[in-house]
Amino acid sequence: MAFMTWDNRYSVGVATMDEQHNVLFGVLNDLYDAMKKGQAQNVTGPLLKKLADYTRRHFAAEEAVMMSTGYPGLAAHRAKHRDLMQQVDAFAARFERNDVMLGVDLFNFLRDWLSTHIQKEDKEYGPWFTKNKIH
Repeated sequence: MAFMTWDNRYSVGVATMDEQHNVLFGVLNDLYDAMKKGQAQNVTGPLLKKLADYTRRHFAAEEAVMMSTGYPGLAAHRAKHRDLMQQVDAFAARFERNDVMLGVDLFNFLRDWLSTHIQKEDKEYGPWFTKNKIH
């Protein structure tokens, strides 16, 4: 069973962004499954790489749409993205140091990210994107 399941409360009202956010749910659920099976150490490295690569692409996509539509909250949203990426990079550094608590901390970070950033900051751009015909 998934730890977090995508539903409409996470939707920002923009299909392309919702699809990308759903991928992040998959990463969290993959880590959760691995932790339940005692395999977090084996999957954390690949999941971190997937998370970092995907997150950079996703943030770039969000910011590109914000820029092209003149979204007034772009600077603040970009700063939040930078903070999140710094945290992801910090997890990668911890992985390189063989930090044994990394799996649990990464899991908590992802859960909090999905339940706060998407539901708060990302939902703010939904009406703007819709108004500007971004689907």
